[in-house]
Amino acid sequence: MMDFLHSVDSAALKLVDRRSEPNDLKSPIQPPSDSQTGCTDHILIWQWNELSGWGHPEIRPYGPLPIMPSASVLQYATACFEGIKVYRGYDDKLRLFRISLNCERMVKSSMRVKLPEFAPADLEAIISRFAAIEAEKWLPPGLKGKTLYLRPTHIGTTASLGLQKPRHSLLYVVATLLPGFSTKRSGMRLLTSPANTIRAWPGGFGNAKLGANYGPTLVAHDEAIRSDFDQILWLSGPEGYVTEAGASNFFVIWISPGGELQIVTAGLHNGIILEGITRRSILELVRYKSLQEEAWIVANRQLKPLTAVERDISIQEIQAAVSEGRLLEAFASGTAYFITPVEQIHHRGQDIDIATPSEESGSYTSLIKNWLSNVVYGRDDPLGWTQTI
Repeated sequence: MMDFLHSVDSAALKLVDRRSEPNDLKSPIQPPSDSQTGCTDHILIWQWNELSGWGHPEIRPYGPLPIMPSASVLQYATACFEGIKVYRGYDDKLRLFRISLNCERMVKSSMRVKLPEFAPADLEAIISRFAAIEAEKWLPPGLKGKTLYLRPTHIGTTASLGLQKPRHSLLYVVATLLPGFSTKRSGMRLLTSPANTIRAWPGGFGNAKLGANYGPTLVAHDEAIRSDFDQILWLSGPEGYVTEAGASNFFVIWISPGGELQIVTAGLHNGIILEGITRRSILELVRYKSLQEEAWIVANRQLKPLTAVERDISIQEIQAAVSEGRLLEAFASGTAYFITPVEQIHHRGQDIDIATPSEESGSYTSLIKNWLSNVVYGRDDPLGWTQTI
């Protein structure tokens, strides 16, 4: 491992190891815990400036970032991020799941706020090494079925007021023992967004993973939490099209009005939703498994294969499907939430109750979750989505 710390086989990058050096600001290390605030011992830092381009990435002791109060990120929200998990497989190997897609998406998000481009393969290589280093202590052999969460972040650091593209930027990666998200019930309770509030709009930036997408949602989110809901189900337009559940993609499994058994999620055509990597993987797995009849046999019964559909779906369509007995299940998906069933949607004073069948009863949600779990933990990866580190 140590040899690789000083050379990355991608665009002649050199990953500089400064783990043994004291942090300039001498910040005490905050050990990870069962919260989302504690990070591991180190941080990966990669700096860029307009004159010399990207420098050598460095691994340093974890601590504060030296940016100025007038930095572009603080004044104009020039920031994007990703969420990536390192998985300790059931075979005790470390794996990353479709990390190339995260790195490609981070380039697109960076460009959306005029942050500099980089080669996705370069970022993938240095994240992989950082992940392997932090996992030595925080996700060691024997912790099968556990994860370490990585948060790559790219920010504009130009210290100058005035709306302009950043001339300096900082890309960094931290790691934490992010706990699994749980609900108080068998599934999530969602509150539809207020009529006068929207999360994203056609032609906006909802399809980029920008910090500016999330802060403005906290007013509605806090109201949902105080009212004993888990997340906001964000609606769009006068039609009330369902987009995302909190920061997760949203799926329904139903029998269409024409009688077809479908799994449906919002499409990407209008740029409102983020193209989640878990979302994409669910759709691709369903389409792949639809060709294998034996894949749908669960708990001594055979489920019928689903047709994967990406299109606008309104809250009124969901209400109609429930009232007509056609809506079978619903769930949210994302890196943090993975796959979490939804048991109720509250819309304009009305509860929309959704069945949350158990795995033993042949739940589609449970089946899809098991498929994906088997991939990320190394039991079955038929499409070659994981890489060991």
